[in-house]
Amino acid sequence: MTDTLYDRLGGEDAIAQVVDRFYDRVMADEQVAHYFEDVDMQKQRAHQTQFISSVTGGPVEYTGEEMEAAHEEMGISPADFKAIATHLDDTLAEFDVGEEDRQAVLEAIESYRDDIVTAPN
Repeated sequence: MTDTLYDRLGGEDAIAQVVDRFYDRVMADEQVAHYFEDVDMQKQRAHQTQFISSVTGGPVEYTGEEMEAAHEEMGISPADFKAIATHLDDTLAEFDVGEEDRQAVLEAIESYRDDIVTAPN
């Protein structure tokens, strides 16, 4: 048995595949796609792969902007945060990630909710 959630997810290459599919889902969702209209998505996908790799215990150090600073001007509502989290959960399920590991990933993301959600519902 592997030690970290990162290992159980298949490492950075597997996480990058999940992130690519995740953003395909997000960009197809009118509720949340607008957050990424002026974003370099290649850079965003690499950044998100690094972030998820880091928070799941991988040997990757997250070097992106502080979560609060990165999201403070975006006006993300609780409903939008939930929609994006649901896309992540659905994508992980599509990649046959088990319920327990999906919940662990979502809990890691949830721990940043106060820094990401900056608008009322």
